[in-house]
Amino acid sequence: MNKIIVALLLISFIFFFFLGLFVGVYKIFPYSELDNIKNQFELNSEQISNQYSKPVNLEPMTTLYNIEDVKQKRNELIQFVWKTNELPNKLPEQIDKNISDERFIPLSNLEQIDKLTITMEHGLSSIVYVFYPENSNGKVVIYHQGHSGGFINGKSTIEKFVDDGFTVAAFSMPLIGLNNQPIVNIENIGSVKLLKHNQFVILESDEFSSMSYFFTPITVTINYLTDISNFKDFYMLGISGGGWTSTVYPALDTRITKSFSIAGSLPLSLRNIISDVGDYEQFNPEFYSIANYFDIYVMSSSGNNREHIQIFNQNDPCCFSGKDSSYLFDPLRNSISSFDSGVFEIIVDETHNEHKISNFAYDIIMKKLV
Repeated sequence: MNKIIVALLLISFIFFFFLGLFVGVYKIFPYSELDNIKNQFELNSEQISNQYSKPVNLEPMTTLYNIEDVKQKRNELIQFVWKTNELPNKLPEQIDKNISDERFIPLSNLEQIDKLTITMEHGLSSIVYVFYPENSNGKVVIYHQGHSGGFINGKSTIEKFVDDGFTVAAFSMPLIGLNNQPIVNIENIGSVKLLKHNQFVILESDEFSSMSYFFTPITVTINYLTDISNFKDFYMLGISGGGWTSTVYPALDTRITKSFSIAGSLPLSLRNIISDVGDYEQFNPEFYSIANYFDIYVMSSSGNNREHIQIFNQNDPCCFSGKDSSYLFDPLRNSISSFDSGVFEIIVDETHNEHKISNFAYDIIMKKLV
């Protein structure tokens, strides 16, 4: 009996396969009916997209009209993130110099790698690698990986910058890569192993914001590099979740003069597909009630010799594709132009169909940095 069922299924599969092939090639019935259904579906999808794809009116969305407004908003965010009136002034708890990590051997023009360990509340730690070039241009690039894994995933990008003479400080997102996943004891909940960013909500209190997990390692690393050398030029870039970090952190720390986000964010009102929603840090209501994404773009761009560039992959299969980004450019550029200084720019990368930092994007970044 089972053999008969299998045989019938096989015959049915073969029949419908060749029927579909025949219909597609010779466009016989029901080709036109199926084609009409497809066209209607595409039309409906386009209509749904178009209802959101309209030029953005920034007037009701931002209260930033001058540099004093920006400073005030920055102070409010710092107070929310760290519960203090200024950026943390701490240094790494542990510094291991000239380590060996075979995953990064060989890198051209690499002199040594230092490993920084930064410990934060609830035992969560961040591991940062600092790649020093043999022939240095005296500038620092902060590279931030996204949710896909540790900064080893950005090896090719790190290598390019080191080869071009930049000192590179490489970061992974909290709980990812070399970073730990501690077990924390929560009152009335018990012991919880932290595995995902969305769990951070249970750590929030009047005395602590889990948003600090995303930013403290960068602040501490810049403190350290400033302390041990005369580095003055700090640039930042990241992909995906690292692109989000490279969008928000420069709004908090003006030591970052040029920043580049690749496939990292959109304003919440333009996130109309599930893959664009992101993790908790991307929509934390308390944080974004202080400064929304429009404010953050302005804050990361404004100031003397400061630039913030959003790079979108036109056909990104993951998230934050460039299809709706053009509706942001003119309003934000006009907003930034009302300030005495600062540059905001959106670039759409049409050279590939992947979720990555392409050679095109790297060349754009390098032209801005040299």
